[in-house]
Amino acid sequence: MGDYDYHWPFPPSNSTDFVLPGFAVELEINKSVHVFNKSSSVLKSSVTTAFLPVIYIIIFIVGLPTNAMAIWVFLIRIKKKHPASILLANLALADLLFIIWLPMKIHYHFKGNDWTFGEPLCKVLVGFFYGNMYCSTILIAFISVQRYWAVTHPLSHKLTNRVAVCVSVCVWIVVWIITIPLYLYDQTVKVTNLNITTCHDVIRPTQLRFPVGYFLSMGIVGYVVPCLVCVVAYPLTFRSLRKYATDSSSSKKKKKAIIFMVIVLVMFLVCFTPSNIMLMVHYSLLNLKIQNNAYSFYIVALCLGSLNSCLDPFVYYFISDEFREHVKNTLKCRSERSAERMKVSFTPVKTSSESQSI
Repeated sequence: MGDYDYHWPFPPSNSTDFVLPGFAVELEINKSVHVFNKSSSVLKSSVTTAFLPVIYIIIFIVGLPTNAMAIWVFLIRIKKKHPASILLANLALADLLFIIWLPMKIHYHFKGNDWTFGEPLCKVLVGFFYGNMYCSTILIAFISVQRYWAVTHPLSHKLTNRVAVCVSVCVWIVVWIITIPLYLYDQTVKVTNLNITTCHDVIRPTQLRFPVGYFLSMGIVGYVVPCLVCVVAYPLTFRSLRKYATDSSSSKKKKKAIIFMVIVLVMFLVCFTPSNIMLMVHYSLLNLKIQNNAYSFYIVALCLGSLNSCLDPFVYYFISDEFREHVKNTLKCRSERSAERMKVSFTPVKTSSESQSI
């Protein structure tokens, strides 16, 4: 991250003066590094120490209750389970597992990008961070296929709950496998000239080659493939809706499906696309040994990409009748209870004289 304070060409591979996936490193001594001045200024800038944690606070405040409620609705309140509710419950679970770790990341940025929770927790945070993003993209791809099949083949054999459970388990296994390498190398690095310990922002020169190939592969599996599935599924779904939607009920279904496609498309464009493009561009340039400052944009795009944890509940609202009805009933009951409390509080109290006359 940041600009690189050296001149081309790159130093030999055994040199300590090397560019890293995050910030530029000037020197590595005893597993500690010394970063360049421009890189250190970014680590201390208001972008990483103020803007990023504020966004994460918003995600935590909005995403924690909404996704917790979604899991409760899909797994407990809905008596008759169906494939869509099972897939959506897993999507909400992926968001919740990411959100519960955000307080540590917020503390990390507010403290000047100084990680104080140790190497194991840093690895867990990074693993869940990327795991949430790619679990969301893959699950959304499956939900898109399920919606396409429900619209285009309404009379055929539908997706069963057992298949939906198997798909969900397979998704979690795939995400777990592709995030395992994040636990195999050190994520925390001591930056001597700033007296801080970074988490995932700086990688030692000796560990550079492994993350380059890994993040490129993970971007293809976790983003490119699911994105292609959605891009193919949406036009086919829309074409089928235009062909068969004739009566009022079909028109309602068409409107609902279009809203779903728009929401997911916006989610991909706003949340997943910028961060994954910047990730693949940055690591591709590193692989070609071309100096760049793409990581500066990537870290911000990755933060904004986390907003998917707040947008997912809108997907639940539009495509799940049960979730929508539960939200409405919850708000209605809360409003009625508030009105009842106000009515009781304003009820006049009988005076003592009135009591005596009775």
